[in-house]
Amino acid sequence: MKVSVVIPTLNEEEGIGKTIDMIKVEEFKRRGWDLEIIVVDGESKDRTREIARSKGAKVIIEPRKGYGRAYKTGLKEAKGEIIVTGDADATYPFDKIHEYIDYLLKNDLDFITTNRFAGLKKGAMSVKHVFGNLILSLTLRLLFMIKLRDSQSGMWIFRRDSLKKIQPLEKFDDGMPFSEEIKIEMFRKVRAEEIPSALYIRKGKAKLQSFSDGWKNFKFLIKKRLSC
Repeated sequence: MKVSVVIPTLNEEEGIGKTIDMIKVEEFKRRGWDLEIIVVDGESKDRTREIARSKGAKVIIEPRKGYGRAYKTGLKEAKGEIIVTGDADATYPFDKIHEYIDYLLKNDLDFITTNRFAGLKKGAMSVKHVFGNLILSLTLRLLFMIKLRDSQSGMWIFRRDSLKKIQPLEKFDDGMPFSEEIKIEMFRKVRAEEIPSALYIRKGKAKLQSFSDGWKNFKFLIKKRLSC
């Protein structure tokens, strides 16, 4: 079995190396899994691409901006039967992804998203980000009747074939709402579950714009609900 790890980057030289190093390659080998690491870079001005390549990653340059755009490009390139995603700032538990894949396979699931609040490390998320996430997660639950505690988590583990069961990738939002939208699509159309995870203190400067990104995500949920 082949596993593809897809990571979007933009000026993440402080975190990308540690993020890739967190993956326990020996656990993949012990299970007989092949590993492919794909970094989708938004034309970083620092050493992000150089570091990623030195760690064995395949680097794809995506000049079109947007979190969702990066994933739409990366997911099309992924060859693995299982795909894992996450940010390049060393905040997500990439050291646990082999366990998450085990869980996906053992429970015959198609899609897993992770709840960072279950293991939120001190200082890993600001109070305003916590509050904003809670509002967005509550809104998603009320509008779509999906039980999620962390609607903004960027670590997902899923079968590549599940992408055939949801709307085409090009219909997804190019920006931050991509994270909400893929969860809505997956939870409504395939076997999906949210599992406990963690969030560590990030390496490098944060890219998220608290209010503007939060407002875009909120408006997107309303628009998505009205279009369904």
